[in-house]
Amino acid sequence: MKWNLEALLAPRVFLGAIGAAALLLLFTLGGWALGAPRPPASGEMVALQTVLPAPSRAPTPTETPSASAASGIRLAGYVQISGTQGQGLRVRQAPGLAGQFLFLAYDTEIFRIEDGPQQSDNYTWWKIVSEYDSNRSGWAADDYLTPIDSPAP
Repeated sequence: MKWNLEALLAPRVFLGAIGAAALLLLFTLGGWALGAPRPPASGEMVALQTVLPAPSRAPTPTETPSASAASGIRLAGYVQISGTQGQGLRVRQAPGLAGQFLFLAYDTEIFRIEDGPQQSDNYTWWKIVSEYDSNRSGWAADDYLTPIDSPAP
């Protein structure tokens, strides 16, 4: 196929291309202007977002969850989920494997100990509660709980 350079540079084609480019530029600038945040009017309520800090301590690779959990878990103390290899820890409504599954707690999450210990199904169970979401509470096997100092504020 051979291009006809004279036809491509004809005023009508050239002006059409410039017009199309100008129209695209106009739409782009208009979309940007409409999407820009506007300052709140006086008396208008503004929603604020609270950012929670990440846990201050991650378990070291040399820690074994069962060894560290067996020593030091106590009521009103804090524990960190560890040793689940990214699978998460099933937190249950009651101590024991038959307890209803409530949610997954993931490695490095920090919880406060609220109750326990309870023995069931060859595990020691502790009731854990999230400091940031009271709906995240239930019973967890201590093989995946590492006692820690209280989390940083």
